[in-house]
Amino acid sequence: MGDFAFIIHPIELDDVFRKLKFMRSWPAPVTEAIVKALPPFVVSEITGVRSEHAEVTGHFVSCPLTSKQMVSMPEDKVISKIIKAGKVAEKLGAKIVGLGAMTSVVGDAGITVAKNLNIAVTSGNSYTVATAIQGTKKAAQMMGIDLQQAEVLIVGATGAIGSVCARILARDVRFLTLLARDKNKLDSLAARILNENGLAAKVSSDVKRCVQSADIIIAVTGSAEAVIDVDDLKPGAVVCDVARPRDVSKRAAFRNDILVIEGGVVEVPGDVDFGLNFGFPLKTSYACMAETMILALEGKFESFTLGRDLSVSQVDEISRLAEKHGFKLAGFRSFERAISEEQIAAIKQNAKRNAERIVPFE
Repeated sequence: MGDFAFIIHPIELDDVFRKLKFMRSWPAPVTEAIVKALPPFVVSEITGVRSEHAEVTGHFVSCPLTSKQMVSMPEDKVISKIIKAGKVAEKLGAKIVGLGAMTSVVGDAGITVAKNLNIAVTSGNSYTVATAIQGTKKAAQMMGIDLQQAEVLIVGATGAIGSVCARILARDVRFLTLLARDKNKLDSLAARILNENGLAAKVSSDVKRCVQSADIIIAVTGSAEAVIDVDDLKPGAVVCDVARPRDVSKRAAFRNDILVIEGGVVEVPGDVDFGLNFGFPLKTSYACMAETMILALEGKFESFTLGRDLSVSQVDEISRLAEKHGFKLAGFRSFERAISEEQIAAIKQNAKRNAERIVPFE
């Protein structure tokens, strides 16, 4: 039994091989077919989530589909499998279930899933937004970037997370570009920001051009593949990659003059045991996972973040509850590894040297 559950899935086949090592030598199509045929199952029990006010337990439940399968299979088939994973959570006694990675963006972003379950559902996107903005601001400060002078870019701006990130950041920045494919949605978001904050945000669908001039980037597309070419990033750029799968190629790890951080990595209060190693230090998790835990600790067993129209008030509320229960930003991680203040200082110096070498041709 547990108070909450969180649905996870293999991002790529390497995640399957980590659990089922014997499959590594099998042809990829065979492995994909087996994964697709597997029913949802319990991965591990989560214990020791404890604040000053309450203590809860939960489970990780797997929805065995890779990111590629989730975007290539018929949508109704994918949603059906997510619902089945939610039914597993119900049988475990969970009162609320969180949707992880692609399970939170397929179809109508959790609304249909919630209608077909007898427990509360949340995507975790509200706390993901809160920690992404908090982390981005702190990283920019450490890299010596002035928010008031920086070119800020939201990649995937018209999505659930991207639009709220844009609206909140518009309070603090002067130069904001919204990037997505749908021009009508971009224009609508820009008009909303102008009305709310008086900021005239630029809109674009040209990823390459926008990335080349951006000082700060928040990437949240929900794409199954990387959309940002690391060679286009300017020296000293800060990228907060909230998306899972990533919007920034792993090749970025080989550049020593840019800072790419994982959005939404937080420290969970208590003597936490996830029963699963997903590459994080002890007691840390993605913010989307943490939102489910926060709501369970608060006894707020109601669907909190669903659909694609997040509200600023939701982000403010979950931030307040997170602080109440002792959740906080857990430093920075870059490509599954912790990154220290000393390493960030070195990136800052490398960026300065490399930027000085880029001079106009005369």
